[in-house]
Amino acid sequence: MKKKLWKSALSAALITTLLAGCGSNSGTATDNGGETTGEGGAKTVKLKMFIAQPRLKESYDKYIAQFVAKEKAEKNIDVQVQLEMPTADTAPQILKTRLASNDAPDVFAVHAINEIPSFYKAGYLEDLSGQPFVDKLLDSVKPSVTTTDGKIVAVPMETLSWGYIYNKKIFKDLSLTPPTTLTEMKAVIAKLKENNIAPFLLSYKEAWIPQLFLPLAVGALSNTTNKDFVEKMNKDEGSFSDMKSMFEVIDLVNQNGTDKAMELGGDDGSAAFASGKAAMWVQGPWFAESILKANADMDFGVAPLPINDDPNATMINLSTSTSLVVSKNSANKEVALDFVNYVLDDKDSNAFYEELKFNPVAKNHSFTTYPWVEDAMTYVKEGKSYLDPSIPQAVKDESGKALQSYYAGQLSQDGVIAALDKAWKSFNKVNK
Repeated sequence: MKKKLWKSALSAALITTLLAGCGSNSGTATDNGGETTGEGGAKTVKLKMFIAQPRLKESYDKYIAQFVAKEKAEKNIDVQVQLEMPTADTAPQILKTRLASNDAPDVFAVHAINEIPSFYKAGYLEDLSGQPFVDKLLDSVKPSVTTTDGKIVAVPMETLSWGYIYNKKIFKDLSLTPPTTLTEMKAVIAKLKENNIAPFLLSYKEAWIPQLFLPLAVGALSNTTNKDFVEKMNKDEGSFSDMKSMFEVIDLVNQNGTDKAMELGGDDGSAAFASGKAAMWVQGPWFAESILKANADMDFGVAPLPINDDPNATMINLSTSTSLVVSKNSANKEVALDFVNYVLDDKDSNAFYEELKFNPVAKNHSFTTYPWVEDAMTYVKEGKSYLDPSIPQAVKDESGKALQSYYAGQLSQDGVIAALDKAWKSFNKVNK
């Protein structure tokens, strides 16, 4: 469904309060940082959470309710949870404002690759190394939530294997296979157009979506022809002019996509893709739940996006994104730590992760992975993958806005490059 801009802004203030037991403040004896003591010695704790995944609100609400019941039963703590779920576009700025004003949520979501390094350096993150969930983490996942000095500071939620998603039925009906080069992609596009099928779904209303081109291009090129790109950018010695070839695939997608791109966001895009409006979408499987909700019979796959005509550069992006951390300054640290451990609870987390349609991240996860995960892992097993490049979040945010302007014809390729170079240099200046 299409949403007005003011509704997007209001979604940043979405608050869900879950009460356990009576949750009453009657008979309160003390008040300490959101914690009160009531009759019978029961504590009432107000726990603030910040997770920018509003499309998954129902699942989080249910799991949080289970946690609230568990805390009451096992510790006689009445937990009142305020869950704030802004959109991905508005979340970074809201969170930065909270942190800068000493109003940090007790538990909040960060992007493991992009945000943990700078947030940890700034002193915002609690060291979770000694928590019970740590020993449950898969060895392949643990490094993504570990700092350079060996501290584990987050519980991973989403691990991702992505490139673009494609409609398997359309590909099968036309005897198409995922292309391994840009030339092959052009042939696939031609075949789709011959059959009056839009090759790509475009949904650029939310800036984080066109931003996806950045990690895909940088990841592919920095693992083949530009191996020192990130290192040079971190030293103020590089430029995105070295990555100018990324516009080949960006232009190819934009020129062969659906119209009204600036009117569609992630939710609308999921519904459009589920209805067969286009054969491919430069997007990750994190929208699987939304796509299948719109069309339970949808058969889609994941494949690596060709960047150029070198098949060695056509690789799957492997990443840990949404991860939950505990604020270093939380006044309710005991309960916050209980929650992040409950996220990987031996009894309940299997059903939670499966419902979210996330990949297994822990040794106690035994649910069956999804077909699109198996698609991506086929490439990974063949050595055709790379770890998500470490691009500052500020640069990714800038790329989203710049690529929206580029699509609209308001910014040239050189203008995009200049904006990205400036954003990275500004990041370096602040984070030296």
